[in-house]
Parts: sequence; structure tokens; C-alpha cells
Amino acid sequence: MAEIGKAIFYDKSLSGSGKLSCASCHDPHNHYGPSGASSVFLGGSALSDEGKRTIPSLTYLERQPAFSIGPDDPASEGENAPVLPASTAAAAHGAKSATNTQSSATNLVPQGGLFWDGRADTLQQQARGPLYDPAEMASTPHKVLATLENAPYGEPLKQFAGPAGERSPAFLLDEAMFALARYQIEESSFHPYSSKFDDWLEGKDHFTAAEVRGYRLFNDPAKGNCAACHVDTVGRNRLPPLFTDHQYEALGIPRNKALKKTHDASYYDVGVCDQPADGRFPVGDYCGMFTTPTLRNAATRKVFFHNGVFHSLDDVMDFYVLRDLQPGRFYSRDSHGKVVLYDDIPKKYRKNVDVSDAPFDRKPGDKPALTEDERQAIIAFLKTLTDRKSD
Repeated sequence: MAEIGKAIFYDKSLSGSGKLSCASCHDPHNHYGPSGASSVFLGGSALSDEGKRTIPSLTYLERQPAFSIGPDDPASEGENAPVLPASTAAAAHGAKSATNTQSSATNLVPQGGLFWDGRADTLQQQARGPLYDPAEMASTPHKVLATLENAPYGEPLKQFAGPAGERSPAFLLDEAMFALARYQIEESSFHPYSSKFDDWLEGKDHFTAAEVRGYRLFNDPAKGNCAACHVDTVGRNRLPPLFTDHQYEALGIPRNKALKKTHDASYYDVGVCDQPADGRFPVGDYCGMFTTPTLRNAATRKVFFHNGVFHSLDDVMDFYVLRDLQPGRFYSRDSHGKVVLYDDIPKKYRKNVDVSDAPFDRKPGDKPALTEDERQAIIAFLKTLTDRKSD
């Protein structure tokens, strides 16, 4: 089944244009993330439509929990998080630090799920998203079924599907998506754990002085405080860390004016609450939040955050440290020349932006949490998270 999934992953004929496969966006030579620097990918039937969001990496998703809302517990990396009823409202936010103090333990936060907004719970569900999105692969169930009928892998897929697949085209499509999921789970290059950090964790390598300094700053709750969300410790499951707590944050990412959709002043992407209203959660408390991605292989990316507004780790680090100290550097100005803070979130949801957790706890006139030299040290550490190229 995984071998069938591999064939599907690389099959361009499944797309509406006949020119895109899963691998076109999730480049296996770049850790199954985008290989270019474009903020979003151009897809659709004519390969001219902007995708809604930046392409995430498909690596390290095999341990992703299903979407839920529950207590903040960074040490658990989101595993077995309880699902709370939709009536649950967000409580006052306790500060979150890399040392995992009890102050944030009772925060009720969205966590888990796939995509930037958590709208899929499994890899099988996730596969349908880009496949049928008119701005991405722009296919249809009818198109996919016609391709399966003639593809070399079509016959073995039908054998796996059995009589149920013969009776029900929908079941056969489900089996195809299941095959894609099995490929991502069984193919080790989706989760190799082969970085210098992993070697260091196992006592097989040593950090340089710059990497050690960056590692300490990454974990310092008064400095980078990165590990508060990008958990870097071995959890109760004794597995290597994923460098994410699987939770959602409203960081106030600047509006990306390079995207056509943002030319419409009424357009906003509100993240986790931009989903069908299925009653799973109270949307207002979490609008503007997007998932915390893994930092594994982040140093090889050329585009960052959900809207791709930044194109280097230097830009990302500057934003984290200087967002509220030098807002004019990141945000647009209104007709009176005043900086519009958090300009890519509707005004009524800007209260959801994190202003309590370091390094976002600074105000104009304060000293930055990290100097330029310290930011570079953290980047040196982040480079240790890059997996070796597979043979």
C-alpha cells in the first residue's frame, strides 16, 4: 500500500493541469517542503492561481495528534490532549516559558491537527485538501478515478480495495488517500531524525561554541524562550523532540503585500477559526492563531509563516525580537501615517496576539530580549536541526 502511495505522490496526471504532483510542492530534495522562495505556490488548472497559504513541510507529521482544545502542557508535546466541549472559553493567559512553569499549565489552547489551521486530523484527510483545491492541484474525484483506472498502480489498488472498492468509487478514493498516508508513514525520509542535534542527543557529536550558546539562548526563558513552543526535550514517550508543542499562536505576522489577495482591504486570514463552523471550538477566542510548525529543517527553508512574508531566518529572528519595539519596520501605516500594529488580523481579534510571552513581552523603549549577536547564535543552533541528505 505504501508503494502505491509513493506512485500517487509523484503522479502529475492526477492534477487538473496534468503538471503537478504532491512532490511538486513538497520537494523530497528539500525535506518535503517548498524548494523556491515564493510566498505561496502557483497552481490551479493554468498554474496561475495563488495558493492560500505557504506550503508546510510534510516531515515529522507521523506523531501529530488530532485537533483538540485543552490545557497547555508543553512537556507532553500535545500527546493525548483532552478534547474539551465547544462551549469552553479561553481563560486568562498565563505566561509561557521555555522552563515550562506552572503559570501556563491551565491555559486552554487549540492544539494538534494538520495544515496551518488544523482542519484535518489525519494524513489521509490532509491528502484531499491540496488535491481538490482549485488553486492548488485543482483535481476532482471524477478526474482522480479516471486516472486510477489507467495508472499502473490502479490495478493493485483495486485489489487492496476488494469488492468494496468495486461497489463504491468513494471507497476506492479513500483507499488511494490511505495509500498516500501509508507512504508518508513508512518512508523514513519523512522522519529521518538524522540531524546533528539528533547525533548530539545520542552522544555521537558535539556542538560548536556558537551552537552551544545558541542552544542556551533558545532555552533561556528571559532571552529567546523558543523552547516554550518549540519543545526541544525528550518527552515521556522517550522519542526525539519534534521542536513543536503542536499548539496555535497569534503572533501578529505582518500582512504580505506581495500576495494579490491582500490588495483587498477586507481580506483577512484568521487561521484556526477560518474553518467550517462545526461546533468544535469557540472561534473568537482563537482567531488569528496558526499552528506552531516544527523547526526541524527550518534552516533550509526560504519562506516562513503562514503567509510567507519573511524569507530568511534573520528576518524571522528580527521580527520576534523587534516586533513591538520597532513596529514601523514590519507593519503598514494608515492614511495619517500611523503604524497599524498587527495589520493582518481584524481589529476585533488583535487582543489574541501574544504580548505576554518572551520575547514578545517588550514595549517601545525597552531593551531587546536578544542582541543581533545572540540572534545569530540561535540561528547557528537551528542549523543543527537540518537532516542529512538521504542517499
